[in-house]
Amino acid sequence: MPAIRKPRKKTVFITGAVLLVLFLGWLFAAFQLFYNVHTAPPKQADAVVMLGGASNERMLDAMMVRFDLKAPYLVLSNTDTRGNASADEYCDTHSNKEIYPDVICFTPVPMDTRGEATAIAQLAKDYQWENIVVVTSSYHIERAGLLMQQCVDANTTMVSTTPQFTPWQWFRRFIIETGGLIDVNLNPQCDTKSN
Repeated sequence: MPAIRKPRKKTVFITGAVLLVLFLGWLFAAFQLFYNVHTAPPKQADAVVMLGGASNERMLDAMMVRFDLKAPYLVLSNTDTRGNASADEYCDTHSNKEIYPDVICFTPVPMDTRGEATAIAQLAKDYQWENIVVVTSSYHIERAGLLMQQCVDANTTMVSTTPQFTPWQWFRRFIIETGGLIDVNLNPQCDTKSN
């Protein structure tokens, strides 16, 4: 009987060690992809786009980038959600196109980053934008950037903002974004970009 228990203990130990190494490897990769994000400063833009959600964190940065680049358009995702309240309010107060022709608000369908990528692709085509800057949270840069590559014909530069998260919120984001990134790679949003 003791001879049987030793291999089981060894197997459990090896399995636990392998799982720990895999977890630590994923955690390191997630940290690099979603937290330790560095984006190149944009040089020019026909439009600065702020993706929906976390508008308290993203909106001011989007406006500052637009000001710095003297971009003709500010484009906001209008989601009518709690996390996007300040952008939605801005869209409501700047909806008169005669007074604010430089502010474009769109509602993505579906109401997610895939819907935003499709809508931005159409806006870029309609307005003949050659260069756009997309502002979103650091954890969202990798997935959103891939969706923009899949859908948008214009040159796209991603700009990250930094959320103020607790370690637990970051860990949760790592899990969500890992799943989202796998999904975007396995199921691309746009079959081909339009020419």
